[in-house]
Amino acid sequence: MNYRRVYRSVCRLFFVVLPLVAVTVSAAVPANALAGANPINPGATSEAKELLNTLYTVSGKNIITGQHDYLESPDEINNRLTRLSGQYAGVHGYELGPIMGQTPSQIAEQRRNVVNSAINWYRSGGIVAMTFHEALPGTSPLWSNVQKSISQADFDKYVTPGTDEYKALIADLDSVAASLETLKDAGVPVLWRPYHEMNGDWFWWGKKTNFPALWNLMYDRFVNVHHLDNLIWVWSPNAPTNSNYSYGSYFPGLANVDVLALDIYNNDFRQSYYDNLLKLAQGKPIAIGESGEMPDPGVLASSQPRWSYFMTWGSMLTDNNSTSTIDTFMNSNYFLSKFKLSLLDKLPVLPLLEQPVVPLPSGLFGEYYSNANLTGVPLTRTDAKIDFNWRSGSPGMSIPNDNYSVRWTGQIKPLYSETYTFSTLSDDGVRVWVNGSLIIDSWFKQSWYERFGSIALNAGQLYDIKVEYYEGQGDSMARLMWQSASQTKQTVPPEVLFHSGALLQ
Repeated sequence: MNYRRVYRSVCRLFFVVLPLVAVTVSAAVPANALAGANPINPGATSEAKELLNTLYTVSGKNIITGQHDYLESPDEINNRLTRLSGQYAGVHGYELGPIMGQTPSQIAEQRRNVVNSAINWYRSGGIVAMTFHEALPGTSPLWSNVQKSISQADFDKYVTPGTDEYKALIADLDSVAASLETLKDAGVPVLWRPYHEMNGDWFWWGKKTNFPALWNLMYDRFVNVHHLDNLIWVWSPNAPTNSNYSYGSYFPGLANVDVLALDIYNNDFRQSYYDNLLKLAQGKPIAIGESGEMPDPGVLASSQPRWSYFMTWGSMLTDNNSTSTIDTFMNSNYFLSKFKLSLLDKLPVLPLLEQPVVPLPSGLFGEYYSNANLTGVPLTRTDAKIDFNWRSGSPGMSIPNDNYSVRWTGQIKPLYSETYTFSTLSDDGVRVWVNGSLIIDSWFKQSWYERFGSIALNAGQLYDIKVEYYEGQGDSMARLMWQSASQTKQTVPPEVLFHSGALLQ
């Protein structure tokens, strides 16, 4: 039985029989009218495709309401929201990460409760979102272990196959995958938002230079091993409240993300957050992954209309918002409750309001640090290519002659579907990542030494690229080259390099 179809039919009847109920929803666009709305997983279920299409549909017209609940009580706050406003949220956010020292049997029972609630929620017409506050693999399920501080070297062990740390991580992923698999078997699509706020330093996965490796590892395990084709992948950094929380280095790339979200607190809904995320998304849906305060409907409708959904975080619903604010927010004609979501495919169809794709500028985004360890607030500029010989001088911009470092980030578009060999010529240290893989790792003092690394690439596809370099003392130079069976060896040219620059700040 198609429970959602039955529910929608009941809602339509209710809508006709009670014409005095004021429900104003902007006109929707059917899923098949949307171009480019396919999930990143080519094997995504029809329900997952429909969910993603719903986000494309509402973008620029309405915003879906959302409310998060905790693992231990998966319906408590969502029901409180309904008691206060008379409306159910459109998105119900759930938690799968235990943080209170539960035993394995308690964790299993609580996750079953979450899964059962999510199945019922979806069948009644709502959207399901899931968060996973994972304790550091191999440690007890405590909040202190979710926030455990680990070094970059220790983090690397968790994404290196064969280590004990990697095995502990895989065991965690396999455990939580079982709950998601039950949802897949029940036909429930999920907005899956793992490892959020990775640009902050309060979670063990935060502030790690190779964060995309963790993201890609989970994706590979969930999609290619567990076949969790019901997931829509949501990347959700913390809002860049200052330069320390810029999120460019942690973006897995458009080819690896379905939805781009921001976690926004302290009622700090800056226009720059919205504008820059919208540009980075290049037409993909954007959302407010979590927030403590409900924003002003008028502000969002007039200047930030393309947020697709919004989710209030747990008990902050009433801790941070007055009853009148909650009532006004949930009953605004601009926001979509679960009931209004059920009416989307009943409304008249208007031409699709296309989101223009903003061309990315060529070259790479360079962050220059006045120390050799890539820390602090960088000076930034766009570099057409990496082909520098500063000798005993400085790159400029008040950077010293010695003991400085540079991080270049962006995307690269190969010309041929072949294995490419990248090479660096540097003085001193250099590291290169392509598509999240570290292919050159030569982070030590050296003089004009060439290093090599290879990776298979497809013609015309954009791949994330990151290059890090440091200068100790004496001469300094850095060059990035490539070659393949059809590509003669050359410095990687500007016309195949692209960056988002300030969009990532």
